[in-house]
Amino acid sequence: MYAPPVQRLITELSKLPGVGGRTAQRLAFHLLRASDEDALGLAEAIREVKQRIGLCEVCFNLADGPICRICADERRDAGLICVVEEPSDVVSIERTHEFLGRYHVLGGALSPIDGVDPEDLKIAELYERVERDEVREVVIATNPTTTGEATALHIAEGLRARTSELSVTRLASGLPVGADLEYADELTLGRALAGRRAV
Repeated sequence: MYAPPVQRLITELSKLPGVGGRTAQRLAFHLLRASDEDALGLAEAIREVKQRIGLCEVCFNLADGPICRICADERRDAGLICVVEEPSDVVSIERTHEFLGRYHVLGGALSPIDGVDPEDLKIAELYERVERDEVREVVIATNPTTTGEATALHIAEGLRARTSELSVTRLASGLPVGADLEYADELTLGRALAGRRAV
């Protein structure tokens, strides 16, 4: 239906998450209409990010050198580690301006159905880091999904088996700000009750 280069562009764009065939087609035609400068700028940005961005040697967050900016920041508390599934989760937590420790990115969540086992994630590296860096607290901030909960439990058990002095905590979950109780599901409301605090 299209010239082979256009069809290849549509095929490659449709591999992006959340981009179906029609959206890929619209994006391809947008790029064809764009100036050479804009289209080549996008191509150059993609090439540069693939060449220059890797994983931090310490926390496995995205980095443009051997160590990410958060691990290189001496003002951050090295004794407090927040464990997340993906680098995008680091960005979400950083936006709160509430966490002043460092991170550990697992690279996913445990999912035996999908063939993701503990050795496929950066769990062993977390255990080594906790022992090496004299960490006081590990905040487990995996997603509140079945796989995220399973990952959190696995990590908590592994950490407690290695050291008894370490504080292992989990992000609280419950009602979002501005929500009505009548629209909350039982699990969310139950967690909100279990995690209640004094006012």
